[in-house]
Amino acid sequence: MRNVWILFKRELSGYFATPIAYVFIVIFLFLSGIFTFYLGNFFPRNQADLLPFFSFHPWLYLFLIPALTMRLWAEERKSGTIELLLTLPMTMGQAVAGKFLAAWAFTAIALVFTFPMWLTVNYLGEPDNGTILAGYCGSLLMAGGFLAIGSCLSAITKNQVIAFVITVVVCLAFVLSGFPLVLDFFRGWAPQVIIETISSFSFLTHFNALSRGVIDLRDIVYFVTLITFWLFANAIIIEMKKAD
Repeated sequence: MRNVWILFKRELSGYFATPIAYVFIVIFLFLSGIFTFYLGNFFPRNQADLLPFFSFHPWLYLFLIPALTMRLWAEERKSGTIELLLTLPMTMGQAVAGKFLAAWAFTAIALVFTFPMWLTVNYLGEPDNGTILAGYCGSLLMAGGFLAIGSCLSAITKNQVIAFVITVVVCLAFVLSGFPLVLDFFRGWAPQVIIETISSFSFLTHFNALSRGVIDLRDIVYFVTLITFWLFANAIIIEMKKAD
């Protein structure tokens, strides 16, 4: 754990040593406000909740998270610093975990800066703050899923742009897999069990319940399993690519 903590601190401080952190946070807060108060019809709805705020998070993460993760391993491989990293007295799993946790913590910091939304809805009405807290937890879990996928796919190439595009495409597949348009494509020929399996992979299927305050252990297990799988794949890819 000590090695993970050391790498975690180095990576997290690295975000704030460059304009990346500040640009990401500003864009995230700006778009969150636009989507919530204008596209989400926050005031016309006349309801004291943050459902419009959370409903846009999958789409925000779809582009912002890949922009955050595209450099995690691609930059290390391109600059050659990955060799230095791998000579440190830490396992591949510790290296992957350290980088991932730093990116996840940074995303959590960005979420914390949205607290004025929470204050606003409490000022205007009497919301169920337990539901809002569940929404934040669900959003952070979903962000972890996006980050794990992005981290893994960043390891397969030295080009950050390619890593960004591939991550967006794969994450989009996870988001859309629960949409009726996608499921209808399979309904004509696939068994029901396959359709239900495809739907179960959708981020929206699991996040929507959490954003409404419904805590289902299956949703939490889904995100934890997804994160674990992609981080494991991440470690395997780095092990295979380290000689490149």
